Amino acid sequence: MRGFALLAAAMLGCSGLAAAVSAQEPPRTLPAPPDAATAAAVRAGVDAWSAGNYEAAVKAWQAPAAKGDADALFNLGQAYKLGRGVDKDLAKAEGYYGKAARLGHISASDNYGILLFQTNRQQAAMPWLQSAADRGEPRAMYVLGIASYNGDYAPKDWVRAYALITRAAAAGLPQATGSLATMNQTIPLAQRQMGVSLANELDQKAAEARGRELAAADLGSNVPATPASKAPPGAIETVDLPPSTPAEPVASYLPPPMEPAPQPKPAPPKPAPAKPAPPKPAPVRVAAPAPAPMSSSGTYRIQLGAFGVKTNADALWTRVRGRPELSGHARQDIPGTVTRLLATGYSQDGANRACAALKAGGLACLVVAP
Repeated sequence: MRGFALLAAAMLGCSGLAAAVSAQEPPRTLPAPPDAATAAAVRAGVDAWSAGNYEAAVKAWQAPAAKGDADALFNLGQAYKLGRGVDKDLAKAEGYYGKAARLGHISASDNYGILLFQTNRQQAAMPWLQSAADRGEPRAMYVLGIASYNGDYAPKDWVRAYALITRAAAAGLPQATGSLATMNQTIPLAQRQMGVSLANELDQKAAEARGRELAAADLGSNVPATPASKAPPGAIETVDLPPSTPAEPVASYLPPPMEPAPQPKPAPPKPAPAKPAPPKPAPVRVAAPAPAPMSSSGTYRIQLGAFGVKTNADALWTRVRGRPELSGHARQDIPGTVTRLLATGYSQDGANRACAALKAGGLACLVVAP
C-alpha cells in the first residue's frame, strides 16, 4: 500500500536545501527572558508587520535575533519563508527556524521539522515531527499516520495510523480527511475501533505534553529539542503563522477597598408550614435473581480495548472484572505497539451474548474467533 506515499510526495513540490542536519541534537537550556529593550524591539517589529510594513519589521527583529531572542529568530524565519520584507530564501528561513527551535520555540520547532521533511531530509525531520505530533500538531500527525500505514519510515501499524489520521482529520486538515476515507475502506473494522480508542489516549497525552512544554518555557527550564521517531512522505501544508510577540508581564496590584455592603431588609415572617400527611408505605418489590455467570470454557475471546499505556488496560480490567459477563474468565494481554486486553474461555454464543451485554452497559467489546 504505497499509494498514499506517492500521492503525498507528488504534492510537496519543494526543492532541496544544501544544509545538512543531524537527526539527534542535545537538549538546550532556554535563555533568560528578554530585557525590556529587546522585548520592545520585538513588539515594534510585530506592530510593523501587522501594518504591512514588512521591511521595518525585519529591521526591528535583527538586533534581538543577534542576541538570541527566540521570538525574533522565529519571526525572521517567517519573513524569509514568505518573502516579505526580504527576498524569499528557504535556506535562511530554515537556519532561523533551527536556532529558535533549539531554544525551545514551539512554532519554530514545528516549521523546522516540516521544512526538513519538504526538502527530502525525512530522517532528520522525524524527531521534530514526532515532537510536534505529541503536542497534537495536525500536519505532523498526518505525516506519521501515513508512515505507519505504508510502513515506509516507521513500522507498519494500521491501528496507530488510523488513530493519527483520525486526530489530524478532526483538526480540519483536508489531506487527512481524504486519507481517512480511504482507510475506512481498507482497514478492518476491529483495527479501526482500536484506532479510535488509541486516538482518545493520544489526545490526552498531547494535552499533557503541551502543558509541560509551556510550563517549561515559562520557568526557563531545559526542554528536549528532538525526541526520536520515524515517518514518511506526506502532503504537508505550509501555514502562514503569525509572528511571535514577547509575553506580557503580569502587573501585581492590591484590590481596591470594598464598600460596606448594604444591609438587607428583614424578610416578613413566613407562615408555619402545614404538617405533611404521613407517607404511604411503599409497595414491596421482589428483586430479580442475578444472572448466572457465563461458562468459562471455550476457545472464543472478547477484546475490551487497545491501549497505548498498559496501566490503562490494568485500570479497565480492575473496574470490569467483577461483571457477570467476565466472572470466571481469565485475562489475556497481547503486547505490541498497543496493548490489547482480552477475556478468554467463551463459546461462540457465549462470547456474542457477553459482548452484547457489555455494549449495553456502555463498554467497548469485540468478539475474537479462535
